[in-house]
Amino acid sequence: MSKDTIKISGIKAFGFHGVFEEERKSGQDFIADIEFTYKTEKAIKTDDLAHAIDYGSIATLVKNIIEGEPRNLIEKVADEIAEKILKEFKVNSVKVVLHKPHALIDMKFTDISVSVERHK
Repeated sequence: MSKDTIKISGIKAFGFHGVFEEERKSGQDFIADIEFTYKTEKAIKTDDLAHAIDYGSIATLVKNIIEGEPRNLIEKVADEIAEKILKEFKVNSVKVVLHKPHALIDMKFTDISVSVERHK
């Protein structure tokens, strides 16, 4: 049996996550990278989306969570994304990298991100 990987990179959405009042008030962009595995044999054999994972639906789910209820920590947001993907899709594993490139840190930096990985 094959278990292949799909990656969705750079899902951008605006959210109000953070511990600082300014983050909760003004919000900011978050960027998510998703990687998941699933058994692709039937999808490959039939060439039918009904037997595959609809990555557009996963991207929409990610966007909705980022734009949803504010959380203090991006760790929590990343975990919610991973757990919901595991629950709603027939994936074997999922890795979520959630970037917060405009975090309120008093210095120059390129990116802040958290990575979570979950398995069934």
